Amino acid sequence: MNQTETPLDTSRTVCQPEQTSYFEDIIYEEPTSRVHSRVTKKTEGEEVEDELRSISSNSTIGNNVQDTRGDMLGMDNDLEFPEGGLKAYTVVFGSFMGLIAAFGLLNTYGIIETYVSEHQLSDVPSSSVAWVFSIFGFISFLTSIISGTYFDRNGARRPLIIGGICTFVGMMCLGNCTEIWQLVLSFSILVGIGSGFTGPPCLGVVAQYFHKRRGFMCSIASTGGSVGGIVFPIMMRKLFEEVSYAWAIRIFAFILGFCYIVAIILMEERLPRKTAECGTWQNILSYITAFDLKGLKQLDFLFVCLACTFAECGVLIMGTYQASFARAHGYSLSTAYLLLSVTHIGGIPGRWISGYMSDVVGRFNIIIVTTICSSIVAVTTLIPFGDRKSALFVFSVLWGFMTGSVFPLLPVCCAQISKTEDFGRRYGTMYFIVAFGVLIAIPISGAIIGDGSEIGYRNMVIHSAVTIFGSGVLYLIAKCVRVRGKIFAKF
Repeated sequence: MNQTETPLDTSRTVCQPEQTSYFEDIIYEEPTSRVHSRVTKKTEGEEVEDELRSISSNSTIGNNVQDTRGDMLGMDNDLEFPEGGLKAYTVVFGSFMGLIAAFGLLNTYGIIETYVSEHQLSDVPSSSVAWVFSIFGFISFLTSIISGTYFDRNGARRPLIIGGICTFVGMMCLGNCTEIWQLVLSFSILVGIGSGFTGPPCLGVVAQYFHKRRGFMCSIASTGGSVGGIVFPIMMRKLFEEVSYAWAIRIFAFILGFCYIVAIILMEERLPRKTAECGTWQNILSYITAFDLKGLKQLDFLFVCLACTFAECGVLIMGTYQASFARAHGYSLSTAYLLLSVTHIGGIPGRWISGYMSDVVGRFNIIIVTTICSSIVAVTTLIPFGDRKSALFVFSVLWGFMTGSVFPLLPVCCAQISKTEDFGRRYGTMYFIVAFGVLIAIPISGAIIGDGSEIGYRNMVIHSAVTIFGSGVLYLIAKCVRVRGKIFAKF
């Protein structure tokens, strides 16, 4: 099958490298026959077989496990991937360290919300405090589109350097903040930019080294977020008690800076960068117009973006207010922070198991099950038994285990329907949409909580559960669009 080379929409006004119109070929191709070349590598001791198979374009999507193997692996069957080796595993470790800083901070900013709500901003309504963290999420996800596009063209190192500097400076300033506008400038904007510049390079580089095991390896790398989620709440609780708030935040900043340095040293992309000859202003404009409107015309990618938005909002709502939920039910600050750590302890096996199983039974299949189960866990534990300490810990373990698949599999599901060399751009586009969802969802939860009563917090739980349940439904729709209604297909 010959593919025609067509530029992206943005190339009409700005300088863009030429891209392949692969979505038209896959989704809207007329039902004509084509020759599909596949090389099957058998187990040790068996010969390598070259198989030429003539198949219909209508049968490439949504059949049995064997027939949908190419669909399961995604859009890059024509590329070769190392699938291992010292360099590949070094990159995974570098990504792991970078995501300790980026996702670890994202997973545990609830400790900052709980502390400032009871101290610096104790006289500020919870709905107003919520804007500090919703703007942080908005800025973080919004800058992902810039970082993803830059990563596609220039590699991972510079976005990591920018992200590391912004995070370090923002956290150092956060230690001296006493007013809400100061927290917005230092944490929401500076640290948000730093976090947004880190995600696409860290996961995008791993995707360049693995294909068949991409889900598992991305899960290993993103375990850095769980490690940060375990260590940081315990560490900060001790630091808040033994040193001042200001020095606790500064020590936090130095630890995050160290993680970024390791990531910068170890991470290096494998695929060639996309380059184009253009002027400075055209280059800047190309970043502004890098939103992938063409990709959103495809229903599978559109529903994946919406599903990702609902998943991120559901998880971040709970992550922001989980500690405060415990405090509202009369438990100590130590117990509240411990619950956050327990959540991420449960998240580690959740990430690994879901990552491994996603490569076996399908990435979409796993994320559909885990998001729906997450909503069930929240409703059946916190609503009837939220005032019991044992129920809080049971919820933390189960919620962490179920949502452990969310962060690693969101980019993997996006990558499965995208070309590897375009992953950074599509990842950024997806999180550009997520940004607006997060900007709205967290303040809505803050308004639902209201005066901080137990009923308000339980209503917040319902809001989070319904949101993440909607994510599972949207992923199911995206899968059905892709496999043409075959719900039980491996995908």
